[in-house]
Amino acid sequence: MLDSVPARSVPPPQLALSVVIPIYNEEENIPLIYERLKQVLAEGPPVYRDSYELVLVDDGSSDNSFALCAKIQQQDERIRVVQFRRNFGKTAALHAGFSLARGERLVTIDADMQEDPADMFKLMEQLDAGYDMVSAWRKQRNDPLSKTLPSRVFNGVVASITGVHLHDFNCGFKVYKCEVVQDLQLYGDLHRFIPVLAWQRGFRVTEVAVEHQRRRFGKSKFGSKRLTNGFLDFIQVLFLTTYLRRPLRLFGIVGTLFFLVGLVISLYMTWLWFNRIPIGTRPLLTFGVLMLITGLQFISTGLVGEMLRNGAFRPGDDYSVRQVLGVESHVYVPDSSS
Repeated sequence: MLDSVPARSVPPPQLALSVVIPIYNEEENIPLIYERLKQVLAEGPPVYRDSYELVLVDDGSSDNSFALCAKIQQQDERIRVVQFRRNFGKTAALHAGFSLARGERLVTIDADMQEDPADMFKLMEQLDAGYDMVSAWRKQRNDPLSKTLPSRVFNGVVASITGVHLHDFNCGFKVYKCEVVQDLQLYGDLHRFIPVLAWQRGFRVTEVAVEHQRRRFGKSKFGSKRLTNGFLDFIQVLFLTTYLRRPLRLFGIVGTLFFLVGLVISLYMTWLWFNRIPIGTRPLLTFGVLMLITGLQFISTGLVGEMLRNGAFRPGDDYSVRQVLGVESHVYVPDSSS
């Protein structure tokens, strides 16, 4: 059994294409997405017909999803299945899938059948044009307003602040060159911001409009709390992409401003004291001292962050794999202790 499957130090690609499918309680859709992918790849460009794999990642489903995946894997040697011990989230599922993928190009697609896998070739045309990652844009979404309206606001804010001008950051349908996923460090809920993280690493990112279908079976796994989580994750990504390597620049700037305000107030209070004007009962004195202390604390936090920025966190530490099916003995599987 593997506790994790880290995505670093992977060998050269062995296949033309890997399709990674995160799954959570999608038992009705699994046979549909599998059959559709087989059909699409059989009718697609010759380079992919006999050189592809499907990596199904069961994110701790409570229904019959894993049993169906295991049954499919027994019938098709091109299938690889990862089962988590419990639900760890989509980011962990994608990381595990990326870790086992052997394709020169990778596709991620949700199992809900709301996007047509046939559109992957339209997205891959942009890889041929020189882009490193292409995200699908659900231009006409077939979802309720309670999902589409917050999503539009979210996408607009992220695009305007980060400078990555996409319309649909959170769509799970994406294509990548293998070096992109090998370079990404995913944890928490950062799957929402993969385009931002890839762009920050210097990869070329774009999007292509695709058709979006109504969900036929099951229900959406994203509730209202994703708005709060998404906002907090956005703050995290801004910090990671802007100040991670130089945390003192963030905390130091804020701390210096606070300290300067406190210093000016303290100098003013000192001037009053030298002129025999009582200052002991003035709230401004307390405020000035508070600004001095707060400023020093921010600067100290930035210095500590500088020391810790190359910390010991390993991608893969935040999930646990129960078993992996379809990994032959000759296939490279990273040692989780490395």
